[in-house]
Amino acid sequence: MQRIKQRYRYSLILLRELVRTDFKIRYQNSILGYVWSLLRPLLLFLILYFVFTKFLKVGNGVPYYPVYLLLGLLFWNFFVEATIGSVQAIVGKGDLIRKINFPKYVIILSIIAGALINFGLTAIVVIIFMIFEHVPVSWQALWLIPLLFELILIALTAGFFLSTAFVRFRDVSYIWEVIIQAAFYITPILYPLSRIPHTFSRIMILNPFAQVIQDSRYVLITHSTETISTIYGGDKWIWGIPIGLTIILFIATSTYFRKHSKFFAEEV
Repeated sequence: MQRIKQRYRYSLILLRELVRTDFKIRYQNSILGYVWSLLRPLLLFLILYFVFTKFLKVGNGVPYYPVYLLLGLLFWNFFVEATIGSVQAIVGKGDLIRKINFPKYVIILSIIAGALINFGLTAIVVIIFMIFEHVPVSWQALWLIPLLFELILIALTAGFFLSTAFVRFRDVSYIWEVIIQAAFYITPILYPLSRIPHTFSRIMILNPFAQVIQDSRYVLITHSTETISTIYGGDKWIWGIPIGLTIILFIATSTYFRKHSKFFAEEV
């Protein structure tokens, strides 16, 4: 244990300093500073809430729809911030990589950690809305812990691939922005899966990110949320598809990252 502690001690120190520095630089010379980490998702939520409830009536019939929507946006904003930040993370730290020899995965972890900080701050808004909407909370809310871990794993998977690919192909950032825009509407964030034809909902729920969002809504907000169990019924093995896909892709992208990281100093 002492050997392991010494091995990762330098990485942990570097991770802490990278997170601290990036967080300070992000809001430097900003009047509201860290408050923007709360205002941005809150303003987006208010706009989408009024559009999709007052005009499009999408939230009709969904218990606690404001919290339902806000929780989906919370998870989505974390994923977007983590992946968009990861795209240029390696190239952005090119000077540091050329001067110091350290595990390059620390850079991606710092992006994920920074996104987690904003996630935690925004989660306070979700809790306030839950109290205001009188959402009943049971012991099943503890399932949010493994679901959050799965969400982090999904973000790391994308981060390892995007950051490595961007070193050689700078078009990656533009392609990913387009993919993110499309994914926002084909993921059940703004609307319940019950509004989607059954054939398409069976496909959409196999998306690991959609599975995490729907399961989180189920355990925290309302059991009327459609999940893999409700869509596929007794086919319990289906649970393994999004989780297994996440694990397989994480292993593949982390291997891809580790294989190319030794050449980062020459390529960035």
